[in-house]
Amino acid sequence: MCVVLAENDVSKWDDETGERYHFPKMYRKWLSRGMRFVYYKGRLDPKNKQFSLQRLSDSPHYFGIGRIGDIEPDEAGHLYATLTDFQKFDQAVIAKRDDDYYEEIPDSKKSNYWRSSVRPISVDVFADILVAAALTESRHIIGDIKTTDTLIENEADEESLVSYQEGKKTSKFVTVYERNLVLKKQAKAFHGTTCFACGFNFGEFYGEYAKDFIHIHHVVPVSEFGESKAVNPKTDLVPVCANCHGVIHRRKDRTLSIDELKIMIAASKKTP
Repeated sequence: MCVVLAENDVSKWDDETGERYHFPKMYRKWLSRGMRFVYYKGRLDPKNKQFSLQRLSDSPHYFGIGRIGDIEPDEAGHLYATLTDFQKFDQAVIAKRDDDYYEEIPDSKKSNYWRSSVRPISVDVFADILVAAALTESRHIIGDIKTTDTLIENEADEESLVSYQEGKKTSKFVTVYERNLVLKKQAKAFHGTTCFACGFNFGEFYGEYAKDFIHIHHVVPVSEFGESKAVNPKTDLVPVCANCHGVIHRRKDRTLSIDELKIMIAASKKTP
């Protein structure tokens, strides 16, 4: 999934084109670190004609792309997203082509769709906009997005481990908690991608190819869940490397805590 970020000529939000995006907390679920975005501007208000020269078009249009970086709260409880890899288009991509729009508008939102400043879009819609913008790297960018989506789908199967006690019907909960891609993305946005136990970072060790790769672990053993419950990605999920995740769930009847694993790691380093 990709996302549209709407930028207004006049705004109460503390935006900086290509550097940061300030947005209401209601849109938090649509944004995650590493996600590709495309910038959008609505029609120029006749009262704000002084901004015409700063825009690629007076009509509603897309004007650039980039990636979502770190996401942090502001003092009012809303959020800042750091923006990376910003590329401004050489020409405007007008939002409406022929008799249709690039964005797919649900019937339920036809009356107020364009009021949303953050709008999720498919990879195909993002790709269509890139092709229209005639970016020289568009094929590479589109390929990168599709590869990333495939990796995320595969990681859902590879990164989830579970310990459980015999006789308890808890193994099914792993699908709800540790394989939920939305929760996983939110956990990464809150905590980053460095292992909480040993400090290993795949991107730092292997380079760009492994950037943002990490396992997501549920801090409360699923065997202790009596029933399904809501999960807070900030307090219930943490990033761990593959090795640490495997050790945490090594025994079927016991799940190590992060603190227990840290003690084990520290003790092994002291052993001559």
